[in-house]
Amino acid sequence: MPGEIVEVYRAPLRGGERDPREVVETYRQRDSREVVESYRRPVPVRRASPAGNAALRSVKRRGAFRGRRAGLYKFLICVAVLAGLAAGARAMDWFYYDWYQDEWWPGEAVHETETAEITIPGWPVDQGAGLSVSRDQGEPLTAQEVYCLLNPAVVTVQCATGEGISVGTGVIFSEDGYIITNHHVVRGGSECYVTLDTGRTMEVCFVAGDEDSDLAVLKVPPRELRLLPDEALPCASFGDSEKLVVGDPVYAIGAPRRLRGTLTNGIISAIDRDVEVEGRTMTLLQTNAALNSGNSGGPLISERGQVVGINVAKYMSDWNRDSVEGLGFAIPSAYLERIVNDLLKWGEVQPEPRIGIWVQAEGPGLFVSSVDAGTAAEAAGVRAGDYIIAAQGEEMHTNQDLFRVRRTLYVGDELTLTLLREGETLEVTLELEEAVD
Repeated sequence: MPGEIVEVYRAPLRGGERDPREVVETYRQRDSREVVESYRRPVPVRRASPAGNAALRSVKRRGAFRGRRAGLYKFLICVAVLAGLAAGARAMDWFYYDWYQDEWWPGEAVHETETAEITIPGWPVDQGAGLSVSRDQGEPLTAQEVYCLLNPAVVTVQCATGEGISVGTGVIFSEDGYIITNHHVVRGGSECYVTLDTGRTMEVCFVAGDEDSDLAVLKVPPRELRLLPDEALPCASFGDSEKLVVGDPVYAIGAPRRLRGTLTNGIISAIDRDVEVEGRTMTLLQTNAALNSGNSGGPLISERGQVVGINVAKYMSDWNRDSVEGLGFAIPSAYLERIVNDLLKWGEVQPEPRIGIWVQAEGPGLFVSSVDAGTAAEAAGVRAGDYIIAAQGEEMHTNQDLFRVRRTLYVGDELTLTLLREGETLEVTLELEEAVD
């Protein structure tokens, strides 16, 4: 039958008969131009005379020399290729992966618009909106439950720029249409649209953005909301990334290569990974969940269905973009809360206040190893050797506990510390008048 794969017994003639022990796989093709895959065993060599054997040995020696020389050439070629691969492997770089030039072909022009002005129609700040990160984790969910819960709150972001179309992902965090995404997705944009999981596309406004943290906030205007059945949008719940540990399962939802609603999964590979992106250091979550072009600005989701990060970048090789996998990074939700709320209220990120102490987790709290001169801590009487057992009434066990409290404060605020000094408990108040560099 044409096109059928069959097993055929075929072997060289030996004494007028075929050897039935060899199986050859042959393909009967419809078209004689098709490739046929087959195997044939070489014909057995007859016994030769001594003279013939000597001649044969001579031929073999010459052939062996040629074989060794050919093998050496192949070895040298392989060494050269491996050296090239190693050199390429060392040439790693970060890339933002949601840029498409006209006609939707990948391009390199994203770097040409790094400082381009955003002219997307604006939306006013200080409208009472806010992003809340929950400290309660909830119960673990299945992958299907996570997808059904979060996918309706994930949008595909398409932004028109002077160089082409930038495509990324965003997360809805309020029913009245506030969306978080990456700043580089909307950088240089003049128009911006988002597409819901239902396929509905809406024009959005630009609220504010911060290039250093690579975050931006968009807003669906009321005229678009009124066209929805409930005049409201599904929104995602954000969880505390500081509760994550290496090995925790995570998921990513986004539009890689414009494939809207794509779910990938993996684990947390590292916590608080300091990486350099475009000349600045960012502290990020590392994951092996697959992230590709179009995932930027999308959610990294815990197994409890909470957004714990915003996907921002992946590691790639200069010589082959597909050669490095499993090295994706996301902005931790612990940092999102302050940054996004600053953008919503003031349109820019406010600096955190400087405390002026160096601490490490030890003993009954945080051990103060040193106090910087001329800082709020020195003025309040904090000394090296003190233990900080509470800040603003919250118990201190790790450095992250103190950082979390500091992220709630601004220059001009007061910070109350409970100290343990030589067996005695005392309370001091710091006047935070200086900003972190």
